[in-house]
Parts: sequence; C-alpha cells; structure tokens
Amino acid sequence: MRSIWSINDIQKKDKREPLPEHISAAVIGGGMAGILCAWFLMESGVDTVVLEAGTVGSGQTEGTTAKITSQHGLIYSRLTETMGAEAAARYAQASQAAIDQYERIVDSAGIQCGFKRMPSYLYTECGDGMKKLEQERSAAVRAGIPASIVYDTGLPFPVKMALRYENQAQFDPIGFLYGLSDSLKICRHTRVLQVKGHEIRTDRGTVKADHIVFASHFPFPRWPGFYSARMHQERSYVLALETEDWDLGGMYYGIDPDGLSFRNAGELVLVGGMGHRTGEGRIKDPYGELEKRAGNIWKKAEIKASWSAQDCMTLDSVPYIGVFSRLRPYWLVATGFGKWGMTNSMVSAMAVCDAVTGQSMKEWELFSPQRKTFSVSYKTFVKEMGHSIKNLAVLGGPRCPHLGCRLQWNPAERTWDCPCHGSRFRADGELLDEPSKKNIKNPGR
Repeated sequence: MRSIWSINDIQKKDKREPLPEHISAAVIGGGMAGILCAWFLMESGVDTVVLEAGTVGSGQTEGTTAKITSQHGLIYSRLTETMGAEAAARYAQASQAAIDQYERIVDSAGIQCGFKRMPSYLYTECGDGMKKLEQERSAAVRAGIPASIVYDTGLPFPVKMALRYENQAQFDPIGFLYGLSDSLKICRHTRVLQVKGHEIRTDRGTVKADHIVFASHFPFPRWPGFYSARMHQERSYVLALETEDWDLGGMYYGIDPDGLSFRNAGELVLVGGMGHRTGEGRIKDPYGELEKRAGNIWKKAEIKASWSAQDCMTLDSVPYIGVFSRLRPYWLVATGFGKWGMTNSMVSAMAVCDAVTGQSMKEWELFSPQRKTFSVSYKTFVKEMGHSIKNLAVLGGPRCPHLGCRLQWNPAERTWDCPCHGSRFRADGELLDEPSKKNIKNPGR
C-alpha cells in the first residue's frame, strides 16, 4: 500500500552520491527531518552528507498526511498543566516559526509542492469534548496562538464545537523534499549499520564525521540515551477518497476517542484514524473500519489509495531534539514527533543547526533530550517498562532482534510488529521499520 505522495513521485530521479571519507556533519535519515537538517546546515556553511537506507522520503515521511500546524491536539492545555505556561509558550513559538520557515523555503527555492495556508480545526462531536476545547483555547491564546471557538465548519457533518487556528498550512511532502534534494549531498541506498564515536559504518563503507545527526525516526543505538525506554510507537491509517463533496475548507483533527483526521489533497479527501500502539491492534481490519466510517459520511466515495503511518511517542508529549547524550556531545538527535512530524521536523532542523554551529540553545531547552521532567513522565516511564517486560516474558514465536520482544502478527498489513518499541517486518522477515537493524529468520508466515 503506497500513499498518494509516493504514487505521484515514483518517477523522480534517484542519483546516489559517492560516500565521503570525512565530513563536517553526517545526517542519518533522508526523510523530512533529515533533509531539513542537512539543508539548514548547508545553508549555514557546514559541509553535510545525508545517509539514507532507501530513497528520499521513503520512510515515515511517505505516510504523513502532511499538515504543518501549531495545532497539535490538546497540547497547550496539557503542557500548561504539566510543565507550566512558559513551556507551552515556547512550544507554540517553535511551531509557529516552523510554519513560517516552510513558506520561506518554498518561496525562496521556488518549490512546487502545493504549499497552501489555511485554517486548522480541532473538533468534537460529543458534549464532553466541549469543555476540553474551551480549556485548550484558553491555554493556546495564553501561549500566543490566536484560536477561536466556532460551531460551523466545512465538514460534511455537524459538530458540537470546533477550535479554529488561523494561517496554518498543508503541502505535498515528497514534492517538497525533491525540491530541496538537488542542492544536497545524499547517499541513497546506504544503510547505516553501526555508529561508534565519530565513525559511521554503512553497507557501502565507513564515514567519519565531526557531528552526527540521528534523524532516522527512531534512534537505533541502545546506549547512551536509552531512547527505547523513553518512547513507544503508534500506527494509524489513511484513505484517499474521490467524492463529490470534497472541499473541506481546512484541516481537521477529532479530539474524541474515535475522532478522525481530514484534509484535502487536490480534489481528494484524506481521512485518517483507527490509531493503536504498534503490535497491539484491537481492530482486525482498520482499513475496512475506516472505509465504513467514511461511507457513513460520503455515500458516493471511491478509494484511490490507502496507507498507514507510524509515530514515535515520548513520555511527556514533547519531542527529543538536541544533544543525544552528555556522553556523546557531538551526536544530535531528532525524534519523538508524535503525530506532528512535519512541524517538528522543521523545529528539529532549526535546533540542530544552532547546536552544530555553536549558537545559544536556550530557546530549544524545552526539547532537550536531557530535560528534567521526571514529575511529568515517571508514571509513563514505569508503564512503558512494565509493558516491555511483559512482552519480553511471552514465550515462543518470532522475536524482535532489537531487544527480544515477542512479535505480533498484523493481519491488516501482513507484517510482524513489535509491541515494545515498534520495529516492523514483512511476512518473510525483512526489516521494514527500526529501531531493529536486522531481519528476522523463519518467522513462520
């Protein structure tokens, strides 16, 4: 199953740069975060190479719905409650700056990627959600985000209430990436196998770099940093529909437990939802369920494409962006974007560039992987550790090469999924998603 972005861009050229022996900065991962990090570094005069196992944007970026927003669910009320109003304001400032940076790059580079400013909405169909939206509006406005309560939207069904954010954006992510990639050094089809100190071992040879940026969705080194104990991954599903009543006039995200996501892509409607922790899908046929839900909204709709996405979730809902570990100050990381990968990819690029070029990191302290948020995240940490121990203790079956958790079969996508940290494998055992770096042998399907 391929997204509309990959379908539209299958014929893009795919040149491969020679592998350098030594370079100032190496970025591991050629998705949105990696390409933007490399672009900012090159713009700042830092000689940089991107090491990508597949092709540009062929990982998690390919599965995005490509909303660029400062509206990230109920994030501002959550941050205000758990970390304080100043943290919420810093998050808001970074997110708003990310939208503006996308527009700057699109305009300055003349990239044709359907970038368009438009409103973004949180919505609820039940009375319980109305209070949550009121609280989010208050927190968002206090954080510096203009947001207003409305009751009418462009959705083809009634809502109880919606929270409208002005001047957000959407685009074609693969078109954007290919618009940037010609100006960068990118070693495609170059899988990183191991990183030790300043040395990066790949399946094509070894690279030495003064700075190494892990932008590969889930950082694969087990130590230092211990990111496996600080994140889990979740999957969600998307349908691209051709329907008569297609113009929604904005982007939408439902805050109810069964809420759906909507946006237009040309004259198609993208409908997303049915999310679950990777390896623990409770719905046997999430695509079928999503099709049923969409059919209740649009009586005449044809499915043009369907695909899934995977997101890294942190302990406190804030991404890990900055120095990988105090033991490796020359390693940088960009991960844990939740369901807001496009915005947080740009935040990562700005922060990583400042770190490598020696700028002040004060404005990025909220995102630091070394931040002190124990009071916020210890309950989630204990829960994650218990979850991993439980799946490590399950007997039999294929095991994930990463840390040995029992893999679960995903019948909807015919994959083996790890419920601990989100590694995924094809039915024949071939690796699809990290943090595992190895295939599995004889999985039994």
